[in-house]
Amino acid sequence: MTRTRSAARRTAGRTLLASALLAAAVAVPAAVPAAADAPREATAGATVTDETVTQESRLVDDFYSAYIDAVAAEDGGDLATALRGFYLTPELRERLARWEASNHADGVLLAQDVPSDHLVTAGHSGAGHTWSTVRLTWGSPQDPTYTYLTVRSDLATGKISAIRDGA
Repeated sequence: MTRTRSAARRTAGRTLLASALLAAAVAVPAAVPAAADAPREATAGATVTDETVTQESRLVDDFYSAYIDAVAAEDGGDLATALRGFYLTPELRERLARWEASNHADGVLLAQDVPSDHLVTAGHSGAGHTWSTVRLTWGSPQDPTYTYLTVRSDLATGKISAIRDGA
């Protein structure tokens, strides 16, 4: 799955998405588990497994889109924390806090800086999880460099449960 947009349009879309998700999480916290358990509609020609992977990868993409914008914003710390609370499992948040204390870097990005863009590619599923590859883009468009993360999502909840260096 790819998402290519201009920076201004991407920032506006991510901000609106993050605001809507946070408003929904605050207004109806009890509805979140029910929504995660709701049946998913299959797209034409897609198998159920493909659709599940696509849906989870879409959630990973939504998270990284909003999170990168929040971290890049001058006053986005509260939003970044709220996004972590909404998208990440409590266990992952605890592991990230320990990792960040040891490494003095952002555990979601596994970096001290903020990437200029990202790309999420759906991976395989098994044992109640699905994996996605997140390519983070660094530097200028004329001379980009990339790092890769492997992100695990729980199929039952849709929440991100692991982030590791994909290299």
